[in-house]
Amino acid sequence: MINANQLGALEAGAAIAAGTLTAEALVRSCLERIEQREDVVGAWIYLNADNALAEARRRDQEPSKGPLHGVPVGIKDVIDTGDMPTAYGSEIYAGFRPAADASSVALARAAGMVILGKTVSTEFALRQPGKTRNPHNPEHTPGGSSQGSAASVADFMAPLGVGTQTGGSVIRPASFCGVVGFKPTWCTIPRMGLKIICESLDTIGVMSRSVSDAAAFVQALSGWPLTPLVPLSAAPKLGFCRSPAWSEAKPATIAAMDEAVCRLRAAGAHVEDVVLPEPWEAMPDAHAVIQAVEAARSLTFETENHWQGISDNLRKALTNDLKSSQGEYRKALDTAARGRVVLDEQLTRVDALITPAAPGEAPKDLTFTGDPVLNRIWTAAGNPCVTVPGLSGPLGLPVGVQIVGSYADDATTLAVADWVHKAIVK
Repeated sequence: MINANQLGALEAGAAIAAGTLTAEALVRSCLERIEQREDVVGAWIYLNADNALAEARRRDQEPSKGPLHGVPVGIKDVIDTGDMPTAYGSEIYAGFRPAADASSVALARAAGMVILGKTVSTEFALRQPGKTRNPHNPEHTPGGSSQGSAASVADFMAPLGVGTQTGGSVIRPASFCGVVGFKPTWCTIPRMGLKIICESLDTIGVMSRSVSDAAAFVQALSGWPLTPLVPLSAAPKLGFCRSPAWSEAKPATIAAMDEAVCRLRAAGAHVEDVVLPEPWEAMPDAHAVIQAVEAARSLTFETENHWQGISDNLRKALTNDLKSSQGEYRKALDTAARGRVVLDEQLTRVDALITPAAPGEAPKDLTFTGDPVLNRIWTAAGNPCVTVPGLSGPLGLPVGVQIVGSYADDATTLAVADWVHKAIVK
């Protein structure tokens, strides 16, 4: 019999609703796992076991608020929590206590979930890593910037984690840690109470161990009525897109993509090559300009008042980040908008794209969270993306594949990802 902390989110929620499990027992099981493994993984920046257990007991005493009632979640430390510190991954804000929950956190509580604690983020969800290590091999990075959320879910410390993505900060760490990462369509989850770094890019997403859990979690955080994931009625038609950054893919990712395509075809999927036309060759540069300009502007207070509290890595980047002109910035925004239109035109021929989630296995380097080069273009377009786990590289570390769907058609994207996940892990 598996421990409660190993249950999926919907599975645990169903057990709580049936009376065969309590929220308190589930939270206690997660806390026991954290106590066993936190010294190795380092996924959490703030925990208060007594508060989490008290919240769980309140859930056990009230009527169910939905299928995730009583389920514990980790919140990335760039998202405000009124009853816990929120430091945005920075020493500048150490011990800072927001006045209220972010909208996403409030919605999680309104759906009956238990906020277990705050997970480690890189500094301002950008370049400088936190303390988290890859649970599969602690000498390797878990990715970033949502490193604590990905690692905690992968290591069975929590069934769900909240992350954010500006470049590849949900999709890449999910690949490195071997979990499902779902970056929904831009602004599906409200961003009030998020420390926004790039207003045109920042997207709140989630980590889980199944696609159905991710779908239910995002619906709860978005505030819309929850509808179950509807499985595909037939095998999907997929476009294999190597993307403009395919040259950055390492042998582990190339082999994983080839294996994924073989398994998908064997399961009945139609897979055809898709090459994205202009302006997609310009999308990597467009993302770089947008992120650089918006990050530098967003962090003006910190750079003007707390320059020495910023890491050397980020100081070097911010010194150069406002060099783009206003015209270049506007052109980059236009390129991203046109790229989205072109992508959705391509997606009228297939149900979704399959493309790499990361350049390879997690690097053996705790000072580097990996390159988001294979994620940035999709983030710039704002389309929904899902990391599907189930494959591994020569080092035995996870290598995920990425499903990309049409803008605002998250339901189809998730259904395809669910089908792909089941086909790959068979």
